[in-house]
Amino acid sequence: MPFSMNLLKRLQSAYSVVVLSGAGMSAASGIPTFRGRDGLWNQYRPEELATMEAFRRNPQLVWEWYCWRRDLIRGAKPNAGHLALAEMERYFPEFAVITQNVDNLHQTAGTRNITELHGNIMRNLCINTKCSISSEVLDREVARMGKTPARCPECGSLVRPGVVWFGESLPEAAIARAQTFSAEAEVFFSAGTSSTVAPASSLPYMAKGNGAYVVEINPEETPLSSVADERVAAGAHEVFPKLLQVIQKLRQRVR
Repeated sequence: MPFSMNLLKRLQSAYSVVVLSGAGMSAASGIPTFRGRDGLWNQYRPEELATMEAFRRNPQLVWEWYCWRRDLIRGAKPNAGHLALAEMERYFPEFAVITQNVDNLHQTAGTRNITELHGNIMRNLCINTKCSISSEVLDREVARMGKTPARCPECGSLVRPGVVWFGESLPEAAIARAQTFSAEAEVFFSAGTSSTVAPASSLPYMAKGNGAYVVEINPEETPLSSVADERVAAGAHEVFPKLLQVIQKLRQRVR
């Protein structure tokens, strides 16, 4: 898999590298994407499963679906792309993964500097935003209730998955971190993302506007394809292990 000399030169000297990962990053781990040909949203209507209104209307249906998704993810393992990124982190003074995924696989693979734009499906939240209950207590309550929607032991409100639903704003702190990393990146990879969901879709453009070399890794073309400095038409699980081999020859570990 050839990489351009421009990319190799950038990687050889780069201080800061950023990776934006989307659902395609985890497809090789057996986790279906949401907007591809076999995406989950082609089988279910989002408004029935991933909104606060849907959860209030039918908490049992929504909770069972998220239990199914959690079980699916618990059975999945980080693929070669996740593992390669965790190793790549050791070769750059500043290395950040910004992910649209909620599957926890970057963490399981060992990557340390991760910004989760859409939350984490393995976490739980009380729907009462003023409630101060700890996540540890909520997790124990969820484990006790199983596939029955849990109630917050502190305020009695429903407990929801710790993900961003349709119609909700992304966490401000996560957005701010992602924008800072993107603006400071010297090399920016967009991997396995449709490049259609804001504000994540704006991050490669922010990076490029600040001088970064932008590389898209995706077997399918996206709106970013014509803008990226380089495009690799393959899956992240194929590309990042080969890229790691190149980086190991170009650089010494810094961590």
